[in-house]
Amino acid sequence: MKRSVRVAKMELSTLFYSPIAWFLLIVLLFQCGLVYTSVLDGQVTGQQLGRDLSFLTRKIFGYPAGLFYSMISKIYLYLPLLTMGLISREISSGTIKLLYSSPLKVRHIVFGKFLAMMAYNLLLLLILGLFVLSGAIVIKGTDPGLLFSGLLGIYLLLCTYSAIGLFMSCLTSYQVVAAISTLVVFGILSYIGTMWQDIDFVRDLTYFISISGRTENMLNGLISSKDCLYFLLITGMFLAFSIYKLLGDRETKPGYIKAGRYVLIVVCTLLIGYVSSRPGAIGYYDATAGKANTLSVNVQQIIKGMDKGPVEVTSYINLLEGHYGYGSPAQRNMDMARWERYLRFKPDMQFKYVYYYDTADAYIFKSNPGLSLKDIASKTALTYKADFSRFLGPGQIRKRINLKPEENRYVMQLKYQGKTTFLRLYDDMQVFPGETETAAALKRLTTKLPKIGFLEGQLERSIDKTGDRDYKQLTNQTHFRYALVNQGFDVANISLKDGDSIPDVAALVIADPKTDFDTITLARLRQYITRGGNLLIAGEPGKQSVLNPLLRPLGVSIMDGILVQKSKDNAPDLVLPSLTETAAALSPTLRMAFEDSIRVSMPGVAGLSYDNTGGFEVRPLLMTDGKLTWIKKGKLTVDSADVVFDPAGGDEKAVVPTALALTRKINGKEQRIVVTGDGDFMSNTELRRWNVKTANFYFNTALFGWFSYGQFPIDAARPKPTDTHLNITLSGVTRLKYLFLAILPGLLLIAGAVFLIRRKRK
Repeated sequence: MKRSVRVAKMELSTLFYSPIAWFLLIVLLFQCGLVYTSVLDGQVTGQQLGRDLSFLTRKIFGYPAGLFYSMISKIYLYLPLLTMGLISREISSGTIKLLYSSPLKVRHIVFGKFLAMMAYNLLLLLILGLFVLSGAIVIKGTDPGLLFSGLLGIYLLLCTYSAIGLFMSCLTSYQVVAAISTLVVFGILSYIGTMWQDIDFVRDLTYFISISGRTENMLNGLISSKDCLYFLLITGMFLAFSIYKLLGDRETKPGYIKAGRYVLIVVCTLLIGYVSSRPGAIGYYDATAGKANTLSVNVQQIIKGMDKGPVEVTSYINLLEGHYGYGSPAQRNMDMARWERYLRFKPDMQFKYVYYYDTADAYIFKSNPGLSLKDIASKTALTYKADFSRFLGPGQIRKRINLKPEENRYVMQLKYQGKTTFLRLYDDMQVFPGETETAAALKRLTTKLPKIGFLEGQLERSIDKTGDRDYKQLTNQTHFRYALVNQGFDVANISLKDGDSIPDVAALVIADPKTDFDTITLARLRQYITRGGNLLIAGEPGKQSVLNPLLRPLGVSIMDGILVQKSKDNAPDLVLPSLTETAAALSPTLRMAFEDSIRVSMPGVAGLSYDNTGGFEVRPLLMTDGKLTWIKKGKLTVDSADVVFDPAGGDEKAVVPTALALTRKINGKEQRIVVTGDGDFMSNTELRRWNVKTANFYFNTALFGWFSYGQFPIDAARPKPTDTHLNITLSGVTRLKYLFLAILPGLLLIAGAVFLIRRKRK
């Protein structure tokens, strides 16, 4: 070891007696300063404009746009300039013979050169440390774990690059050739993970070899034994290559023995890497303050309860459906990366992929006139460069599973102990299911599902229609992420026309009935309430006579008239009531909406009155604004002149509730009932409203979560980030620009010039 250290000292002195080492330090300092102050400037500007900031440590330093990522995307261009002369300089000058004749062994030379690069890499890290120190000062509540993890990942990457450059320097006496060869190897290791991905064995092999993305998890605060060991293995492999290359130049052994050494090193590296990267053999440490890279505690508990066997995940991927590109064999490793956080806690999950073709959109026949479905599929496979023989035909896939209810879309079927459920892709920017949707699907496999029943028979709103006033998007729109069926619930229509009793449901929804209940139906509903059933009753102005007979025994009535809200932009019948503290307590998302004063939209709503005569504790969930809203008793015309308050016509100004929560203890549980004066707040249109920021979706989801007693939807919320404020102004950022872009690079330039001049004089 002492001999290796001595070689390292000599190499460092040689390195710093050349201008290249100083030049790279100065350039790196300037580039980092440019990126850091630019990102910081944008965040400070947003803060001074009143925007809410969060996760500032990640945004300024982490992946994908922070300082750390910017550095690793450029540093591979610098290191070949440093490593190109490590050995090639000795070969070209002939000093390598002196080293061979000295008491030094080849391994001492290689390790010494590498130690010198490790020391220089620490200097590069020290430059980054200046920005980390600045960030710790200017970011209030900095996430130190993320910064430490990022620095570790960068250092491991730099050392790996150095080992590669050292080996390439052993191959030639020309330094420029060594530098170019090093860049070529960097390129191969970066892009090999995208090559031959449609071949299963090759895909796994190239994915392990690929260096691309290995530091991204660390830049975001997640340290894993798999990634750390990868850097150590690749570094060790190239150092071993260097040793045997130099030994081989001095030996007279046959070529097959020399080649066998390299093959053995590669095989051992791949074997160790493969075994250590298997689920269950990987150790993780989430260094972030809020454990942002780890499943939430609630989701971990769900997975821990699935200890009686593996979970099988079978992906059914339709060649003719728009999401095929997400599920093609080339994307298999990306898919496994999405499941990695679940494999961390359940390593026995099993994955299968079934490829097929079937009708997904009638448009494909219009764009391919005269072609059969098989011909279209064959043409599409050729376009994707896919092997058509791997795809099951419509008849074959239908024998396995009926995917017609799923519209033959890309879907994942989860199976555990004989129970199955679907996990879907969604029509939004995220596309793939998130933690909440995945956890809901997993929990569906282990528990009795809460069923929400929607009463039909009195022309109520439909859960099967996509009309403006209906409820399909909220309830069973399979490709809408936040639909109840994707959040853990089952939904069903319930008819009482034949006098049937109401089945066992988590809640019964009566949504804007248009006709009076017959005697039998009314009796069944009252019986359901009496035995403690949960209920959501959504009324409408003008329908008081339909619902009040059911509501009065509860101590609630829908008031006469319609609520009107004064607005310069919206129609007068669009009322925006505020959430109450009671509503805010229903879910974390509603709490945030309450704190941000986000309201619920209710177009055409009646006020509610209540007392305590029904035996329930009644609490308002939504309240109107007394300054802007009043009750209009007469006819409301919204397409003429502005609507004005008319006390002579019976108009009344009052703060009234538009949604009430009723609770009581009965049969050993808490009965929960919600009454609203509007049926549109759950409609397809209001969930897509764009001209007013509303909390309708959060409110609706929280209500059904309340009915399920918190069973669904899954609460995957994490603690709020602490790094939400910057202790600096734009003028302060300007001063940092002078410091990092002029003063410090200038001082480093002066120090390097003085050092080199003094060296030259000696």
